[in-house]
Amino acid sequence: MIKKETPLMKQYKAIKKENEDSILFFRLGDFYEMFFEDAKIASKELGITLTSRNKEKGVEVPLAGIPYHSAAQYISKLVSKGYKVAICEQVEDPKKAKGIVKREVVKIITPGTVIDTDSLDENSNNYLLGIEIKDSGAGISYIDITTGEFKTTQFDEGNLSEKIFNEINKIAPKEILIDNVSYEILKEKIEEYTKLNNILLNTINLIDDSEEFLKDYFNIISLESFGINNKKISIEIAGTVLNYILELQKFGEIPVNKLIYVNTKNQMELNVTTQRNLDLIKNNREKNSLGTLLWVLNKTKTSMGGRLLKKVIVSPLIDIDKILERQNNVKYFIDNLMIREEIREELINIYDIERIIGKIVLGTENGRDIIALKKSLKSVIEIKNILKDSDILKFELKDLIEIYELIDSSIIEEPPFSIREGKIIKENYNKELDELRNISKQGKKYILDLEKEEKEKTGIKSLKVKYNRVFGYYIEVTKSNIDLVPENYIRKQTLSNAERFITPELKEYESKVLNAKDKIEELEYKIFKEITSNIKNMKKTLQDVASKIANLDMIISFAVVAIENNYIKPEIDEGFEIDIQDARHAVVEKLIGSEDYVSNNIKFTEKEKLIILTGPNMAGKSTYMKQIALIIILAQIGSYVPATYAKIGVVDKIFTRVGASDDLVSGQSTFMVEMSEVANIVNNATERSFVILDEVGRGTSTFDGISIAWAISEYIHDKVKSKTIFATHYHELTELEKKFENIVNFRIEVKETSNSVIFLRKIVRGGADKSYGIEVAKLAGIPNDIINRSKKILFNLEKRRKLVESTIQVEQLSLFGNNDIIVEEEEKVEDEILIELEELNLNNITPLEALNKLNEIKRKIENRK
Repeated sequence: MIKKETPLMKQYKAIKKENEDSILFFRLGDFYEMFFEDAKIASKELGITLTSRNKEKGVEVPLAGIPYHSAAQYISKLVSKGYKVAICEQVEDPKKAKGIVKREVVKIITPGTVIDTDSLDENSNNYLLGIEIKDSGAGISYIDITTGEFKTTQFDEGNLSEKIFNEINKIAPKEILIDNVSYEILKEKIEEYTKLNNILLNTINLIDDSEEFLKDYFNIISLESFGINNKKISIEIAGTVLNYILELQKFGEIPVNKLIYVNTKNQMELNVTTQRNLDLIKNNREKNSLGTLLWVLNKTKTSMGGRLLKKVIVSPLIDIDKILERQNNVKYFIDNLMIREEIREELINIYDIERIIGKIVLGTENGRDIIALKKSLKSVIEIKNILKDSDILKFELKDLIEIYELIDSSIIEEPPFSIREGKIIKENYNKELDELRNISKQGKKYILDLEKEEKEKTGIKSLKVKYNRVFGYYIEVTKSNIDLVPENYIRKQTLSNAERFITPELKEYESKVLNAKDKIEELEYKIFKEITSNIKNMKKTLQDVASKIANLDMIISFAVVAIENNYIKPEIDEGFEIDIQDARHAVVEKLIGSEDYVSNNIKFTEKEKLIILTGPNMAGKSTYMKQIALIIILAQIGSYVPATYAKIGVVDKIFTRVGASDDLVSGQSTFMVEMSEVANIVNNATERSFVILDEVGRGTSTFDGISIAWAISEYIHDKVKSKTIFATHYHELTELEKKFENIVNFRIEVKETSNSVIFLRKIVRGGADKSYGIEVAKLAGIPNDIINRSKKILFNLEKRRKLVESTIQVEQLSLFGNNDIIVEEEEKVEDEILIELEELNLNNITPLEALNKLNEIKRKIENRK
């Protein structure tokens, strides 16, 4: 017979119905329980036991549970796998409950709203990002609930979809929100992107009046102070993102105190392809930072500095004053060794102030966090004093000293992890607490004295006064001394070899001691929360200090990298020219050692804008081009650069078209991907852009490839006029230098010996006349039989090529004028005759056969005429 549902299960189902898209952690005593499908998912994903409930009642309910105290690690695992987790707590004391204990969902945790900082990468932000796209423009807004960072931006022109994804790639969110209309516009691309990057995607409704919502939250009368008063789309999505977080946090506060508008027009544009091709933050192989620009530059000592560095690398400046300000700060620390090293020693002692403040505001802090803040503030104060003669670090010390002294006077140096069990507040901080502690101590002393006194009274030398949670304090007497027990002892428990007793006097003191203990724990918790509340009131000051320390840490990191790697300070101006002497690739140099790296020069002027770069594979063309891009980025983030001299006119965008790969997800071929990227470049590059084109056209037939490459070069020269390096195997493109005043040829220098080829990795003026592909194949370990056969085939093909060149004056033609190259039938006949003659073995032919062959060839020539 199936019995009716229990009140507990009714309560669970009602709460679960309101949170169907989440795994519900349902609090039962010291455990979080999951039921039905949630239990099955949790068992599978967390590796915990799946059992069942109510078997005897005929309704088998799948069940899985985890201890309350270790829930954080399990929640983090589920969230990292893209699940939402709803935390349902008991919101009334079970002892006072009439009937079933009241329970409510107090917060919902998603990948973008994780508040357990121990589960996060300390060097990465944990962003939740929202997208809105309309006919009039697009907006994105993103927030890190652990640090309080809240930003928004708007795009009013251009390819809105591309601009959105360029920013998303920089921000690297863990969760994306998008309204239904925008989702339909970006559906294919957003689903592909989130799947490839393991990002949770949620469709949501935009809130009705974001502007009023934001003004209410920040308690301001206008958004003008945030610089977004007329940015309607960015306001709408910012309000929606903030509302989403507040709804998930339910009754909680979040550490957000301002909204920052990011004007992307003040930053160099780096599209997704460029970010990937230049290995700025992640390499394209292991998807970690090894072998990236971040890997080279990251000498930061704080997690805050490390997070800032990531953001700065993908957002180079185009404002010269801001670039020069950073440069000058870097120079200060290069020039002042003692100050630099003293500060670095202090930076080591600074914890993650941003996330500590976040925990305090969110209410998840513990005593160790507060001591970490105190230690951090001590070092911040010391750094401020070290820089007292400089204006690099601008903030007042008064408030910081007050917070430091508050913590120093109140919290013990090594507090326990839990803030509910006392032993966290110092003596002499709170009079009431000191009195309770004295009662507790005196009571314990009394009990010790009582044991001694009872031994003397009864003559029972083995008598002990003990304590456990079931009986409290009791007197234990062995069976052998049971006859000596006085009449006023009240028997409480019989053991195999002893009896346990209590007395009215013992119970009276027990009440005092235990009540004092409970009161101490309650009071210590209350005092601790008062202290953290005072700190929370200073969150704006502390967040501002944290931001400035992060920036200082990054600037000093730039200085250390410059010193260790012999970088120089580049000249930055508004001009077109780029002139870099002895340029080196920042990453490759670190990987192979500076002594083995061959440096090179580059110079772009108004007269030399487009470089045609020829030379063999593996000789260093790609490295050369990328190193120029990296040096430009380094210069515009305010860093020194790997060169002996550098003058750089500010670049607005960098584009890279390198490598070859099919886009399997969208079903595009290598050539289609290549052409799409080139189309993006020629449609969006400007005179102030820097463009890298590597082997464009190789994904199709030779003549198609040459034609496309030539036309692209002409278009960039005539229309785009950007600073461009075009690396190619098509030696025909070197003819462009003769026809266009702003195109110049460069090549990789090669040294040929009698039996080998040496790639010198030096870039020199002029075009290459060989590709050295066979030599590269030999270096790669291709068998000699293939190498030798390749040489023979190449010899024959070169002869055929010379024949074509002798009949067509290439230098007089424009591939894209009225005289397009046409391979006539007569040229094909000549090729056939040449091949016949080459294959003729004169040692194995009779005179008659020779005459017949000659006659046959003569007829072919006559027929051609």
